[in-house]
Amino acid sequence: MVSAASKELVGRINLKDVRVLCVDPTNQGQDILAGMLRGFGVEQTVRLHTAAEAKQELQRGEFDMVIADADLEDETGFDLVRWLRRSALDPNRYVPFLIMCGHTSPIAIDSARTCGASFVVAKPTSPAVLMRRILWVAAGGRQFVESDGYVGPDRRWKFDGPPAGSQGRRSSDKVVKLGHAQEPNLSQDEINAVFKPQKISL
Repeated sequence: MVSAASKELVGRINLKDVRVLCVDPTNQGQDILAGMLRGFGVEQTVRLHTAAEAKQELQRGEFDMVIADADLEDETGFDLVRWLRRSALDPNRYVPFLIMCGHTSPIAIDSARTCGASFVVAKPTSPAVLMRRILWVAAGGRQFVESDGYVGPDRRWKFDGPPAGSQGRRSSDKVVKLGHAQEPNLSQDEINAVFKPQKISL
């Protein structure tokens, strides 16, 4: 069910021709996400369960956005983002990539930032929140960065450096596999603060 606030946002843009790849390990999760997208006017949605299926589909055709769950059946959503960003699949490697995350611990959010995700949306979400995230990433404004250690949207978010407690971005860092929450989840507002960049002085 799309709220009045979401309908107001949808009325300002046309998503009819937007093609979205949705990757969720459960049919219920796919149904919920696809239902929200239909409410926004999205008519072209490809629904898949695994990262392996998503990789095949990304090599087969072009998409305008990818939305994937953080905890897929075969690997993490973070792994899928990292693979896509470092692939040679133009223009798919540059598309906005949203991660749906049920456990929004600081470690999980940092993993999303370092893998090249455009934004994290906390689960469960609402149509209004998802629509705002889609509009925010679609507005652009973040340069695409390519370096030995990172490929994805510019991560610079504050003029005082990376988030407190960051362990760095070494090549030896291990990929985090989500399990039971070890830390309190961040709220959507706290996630927004991590991902939303601000102007800096160089």
